[in-house]
Amino acid sequence: MESASSWLGQSFYDSWFIFFISSLIIITSLIFFILYFARLRLWCTCEICQTYIQSKWLNHFPNLCDWYAHLLKNSPTRTVHIHILNNTITANPDNVEYMLKTRFDNFPKGKPFSAILGDFLGRGIFNVDGDLWKFQRKMASLELGRVSIRAYAFEVVHQEINNRLIPLLGSFSGGDKTLDLQDVFRRFSFDCICRFSFGLDPKCLELSLPLSEFAVSFDLASKLSAERAMTASPLVWKIKRWLNIGDEKKLRRAIKLINILAQEVIKQRRKFGFSNQKDLLSRFMSSITDETFLRDIVISFLLAGRDTVASALTSFFWLVARHPRVEAVILDEANNVIGPEKGPTRYEQLRELHYLHAAVYESMRLCPPIQFDSKFCLEDDFLPDGSFVKRGTRVTYHPYAMGRMEEIWGSDCLEFKPERWLKDGIFSHENPFKYPVFQAGIRVCLGQEMALVELKSVAISLLRKYHIKLVEPLDNPRFSPGLTATYRDGLQVFVQARRVAP
Repeated sequence: MESASSWLGQSFYDSWFIFFISSLIIITSLIFFILYFARLRLWCTCEICQTYIQSKWLNHFPNLCDWYAHLLKNSPTRTVHIHILNNTITANPDNVEYMLKTRFDNFPKGKPFSAILGDFLGRGIFNVDGDLWKFQRKMASLELGRVSIRAYAFEVVHQEINNRLIPLLGSFSGGDKTLDLQDVFRRFSFDCICRFSFGLDPKCLELSLPLSEFAVSFDLASKLSAERAMTASPLVWKIKRWLNIGDEKKLRRAIKLINILAQEVIKQRRKFGFSNQKDLLSRFMSSITDETFLRDIVISFLLAGRDTVASALTSFFWLVARHPRVEAVILDEANNVIGPEKGPTRYEQLRELHYLHAAVYESMRLCPPIQFDSKFCLEDDFLPDGSFVKRGTRVTYHPYAMGRMEEIWGSDCLEFKPERWLKDGIFSHENPFKYPVFQAGIRVCLGQEMALVELKSVAISLLRKYHIKLVEPLDNPRFSPGLTATYRDGLQVFVQARRVAP
């Protein structure tokens, strides 16, 4: 009895001690939290900050990116500062060149950004600076530059198009059956990047449309990680993560599943051998043994190869469905270059489709897959437009807003007009700092050519087989929070098979 009484007393003491320590930690954190917010001017009374805090921009704009575009259009320097976010946002091409090229070393991804995406992306190429970034970029550059890799990518994409994508759309053609084209493209690009990068086939685009746990968890992790960046202070999500509550609890669960499945991908690749394989993961595994690092590389490949391509395809078909004239020109060009009712049979044919190439670039001008990209200023600096940037400030360039600037694209900047990219019928590149859709400068996207092969292959293959009609006019898409542009309600379409000419 005495022993039981003693045990109860000790148990009570332990419980009280744990409660006391927990309360002390929470109170200390809250005090620090309040002081931090005070320093960041959480209660800033300027119109921009108040509009952001109270979400009043929703009264006039469908998306946050549209409000930012409005602010940047009306700024004389095309640069604004959101005090409570400590974020300088710019749509000035000179500033973009300064950040991405001239003073590249002073505008790295930075530790704050790496912390936001660290749980999800780890030490992958999109979330690191310095030697880790240089190593991964060098490896990826060597592999993606090989002719054999490009041929393999073309082969993977066309197998997926002919064996799965076209039959799937065919099963929805005719009648009043609707299809979420965004969901289809996410599945398609997920299959392609897994086959191309890992040599494994998740079969997400089978006619039964199986749902991959990996894909669902990946979507959730991407969304919740992006929402971390929208909070006024990193302490908000860091405290939630420490307490394992709310969205941070969901994020932890999603990443746990991602880690398990990523490790399985690596395990399977080791099991089947990788020394003579064509996929990118096998080539990385020949020189990397750190399992966690390989996991981070797997996730980075997926982010680069799935979400951006799916986003670009969704916007392309939305715009083409709204502009039948553009669709007609694309089809006429394909008839002349490839021949009637044929699909591209080799990589070189795609390079000859100049109008299609222009239409793809034009769609990404208006609807970039990555609407903005942020760096962090290491040392006090002045941007070319005269804006002072204090060290530690987040500096964001905004391709979505830049695509809507008259001084960059002319008075018809809001029109979908592929012709702006053509000179005497030949595609002509623009200054990449005016069009940083693939980034620009030192960190320019290494997978740009691969992505364009996939985009153009899907575009021409589907347009020649089917006419895509929107269920709703959808004048202004509503985007969900995420690392890439995602239509909140998907892209609902009717699919109509084209008549075969006699």
